[in-house]
Amino acid sequence: MTVNIRSEIKRVLLEESKSIREARSHIGPDFVRAVELIYKSRGKVVVTGIGKSGMIAQKIASTFSSTGTPSIYLHPVEGMHGNLGMVSKGDVVIAIGKSGESEELLNILPALKKIGATVIALTANKNSSLAKQSAVVLFVPVVREVCPLNLAPTTSSTLSLVIGDAIAITLMKMRGFSADNFALFHPGGLLGKRLLLKVSDVMRGGKRNPVVKATDSMMKLLVEISRKWTGAANIVDGRGRLVGIVTDFDIRQAFAKGWTISTLSIREIMNHRPTTIDVNDRAVNALAIMESRKKPFTVLPVVDHRRRSVGMLHLHDLVTAGLVSDRAGEV
Repeated sequence: MTVNIRSEIKRVLLEESKSIREARSHIGPDFVRAVELIYKSRGKVVVTGIGKSGMIAQKIASTFSSTGTPSIYLHPVEGMHGNLGMVSKGDVVIAIGKSGESEELLNILPALKKIGATVIALTANKNSSLAKQSAVVLFVPVVREVCPLNLAPTTSSTLSLVIGDAIAITLMKMRGFSADNFALFHPGGLLGKRLLLKVSDVMRGGKRNPVVKATDSMMKLLVEISRKWTGAANIVDGRGRLVGIVTDFDIRQAFAKGWTISTLSIREIMNHRPTTIDVNDRAVNALAIMESRKKPFTVLPVVDHRRRSVGMLHLHDLVTAGLVSDRAGEV
């Protein structure tokens, strides 16, 4: 059988997107009730389903947990063999089943209700056994699967997934779930680093901070830049407050004009208004500042709330921290 691959993929995407749009007309009072039940519950959300619905249930439970709503996945068969012990009185159970007649799913409903959990059905059959045994029914009709045989769960699983996402994000907003909360639940990988790492975690502070006074000699400035391997130095006043920055480029530029060390002063060549970042800011914000110019710069003075020089941040520090690769600032 000859199939136009691109056309078929486009068709599937179009048909599934149409189903999602059509599902909007079925978002009624039961959905509001379901979200309010979860929001007011002092327990967790237990998401369950069998087969493809079970896989979707696992993803929904994961999304709930990572966006501020404690949740677990319960396999119906394992539930019948002891895992119902994970469910507690006051929990809310979201049971997913297109037909609402899966024996494995129906078998655990009586026990769930005896435990004291509230069951919410997510189904395409509002007259199903699942729907009849649930406190709330989220009815999402599926006219046809995009599978040419109308058998493989495709449109139905997509709709369940999208509904789960929609509920999770609604609850996320209701709880005022912030970026800091999100970072706490996602400490690993690049995402965690971008959200958790602060400037203070990666900057060159203390004895590694290249700093000289504006009244110091040019020779002391050159020694400080060379010893600290930063390519720049923070310039401070007598109280340690940042008043400027000098980079090795500034020094080379001065020499190119014919100036000599004996005739130069730090104040003459320093940038009196350097871009800075607060020590408590996120490291990823420092990266954004560095890359905001047409010609990105590689160093950034770090200051505290009194504008005292507390460190220097180099692009290589962000590379080492894993926020950016060595290749052209790729994140």
